[in-house]
Amino acid sequence: MTTLSTPTPATDHTPRPDPTSAPAPTPAPEGPTLPQQAGALLGHVAGYMASHIIEMGLNAGLIRALGEQPSLNPEQLADLLDLDDFYTSVWCRGAFGAGVLERSGDGYQLAPHLATLLLDTTSPAYVGGIFPLIQRPEMFGRFAESLPTGERMWWDDTSPEWIRAVAGTGGPFYTRLIPGGLGQVPGLAERLAGGATIVDSACGAGTGVIRLAEHYPGCRITGVDGDPHSVERARERVLAAGLTDRVQVLCQPLEEMHLPEPAALVVNNISMHECRDIDQVTQRVRATLEPGGWFVISDFPFPESDDGLRSVPGRIMSGIQFFEAQIDDQLLPRSAYDDLLTRHGFADLGTVGLTPMHALTWGRRPA
Repeated sequence: MTTLSTPTPATDHTPRPDPTSAPAPTPAPEGPTLPQQAGALLGHVAGYMASHIIEMGLNAGLIRALGEQPSLNPEQLADLLDLDDFYTSVWCRGAFGAGVLERSGDGYQLAPHLATLLLDTTSPAYVGGIFPLIQRPEMFGRFAESLPTGERMWWDDTSPEWIRAVAGTGGPFYTRLIPGGLGQVPGLAERLAGGATIVDSACGAGTGVIRLAEHYPGCRITGVDGDPHSVERARERVLAAGLTDRVQVLCQPLEEMHLPEPAALVVNNISMHECRDIDQVTQRVRATLEPGGWFVISDFPFPESDDGLRSVPGRIMSGIQFFEAQIDDQLLPRSAYDDLLTRHGFADLGTVGLTPMHALTWGRRPA
């Protein structure tokens, strides 16, 4: 009988891991190269220059003129606005390089959508107000001067020009909020249609109270703000709009807000983060509301992650923090308002994002 032997397996020379040895370290990801970092820094410089070019074009009427009469060359533009020919040509080249202008024959015209974005204050997409705002000394100049001391200020320490510029940037937030944003709050539109009192807390120069009165003609509107200059300006605008029969503006710190009648709705537009005592303000709002009434907070949703901080909206909001720091506050993550409303007994909380830089949070006083 023949005996069959078991075949000898081929020798495997593949190295075997030593279970007692530490795993090989994972190579660290390569960071940006020196040229890439230089490019990023120079991009910041280009953006800084572009913001000045845009602000100059808005102030001098150059952008509006080109929005109304496309295809003007620098000489025609200078003659129209009584400006220097050579300086106007320098501005046109800079604005073209920044993407604000496009060539049109031997002249220039605004790039697509720029008329809406920079000139149309009624559009929810309007961003033209931010360019004069960031040039005001209250944004960065005073911060730099106070960097060694950390000296704080308040709204009554700012200039009338600053107040006007803030009103210009806050307008689009009101445009998005009223009526579209409020229309997304369940049950609110039906309640307001029947007539009610609406309170615009931190009403500023009156943009919101006028817009609320126009869109809710059956409602009474009360604006409340602690800054006397803003209140004076708001009252002037209410008078000019012929709305004094339905709109009043009170000068009260929000921490002391007191109204003679309950409100169906209290709104706060891009100011809740500035409250000196946010819990006390929320308590006053709750006391102001009728049972079942709504509190709607319209504000910047400050990023909660490092990636969010490095996004374009995050970078802009981080810049806004330089002013906010001077009045001793900072923008808040949107989720902070969920915690705030829950802490003070609000129910039926909800939220919606209107843009990457604008979010609503709401809750109801229990019936």
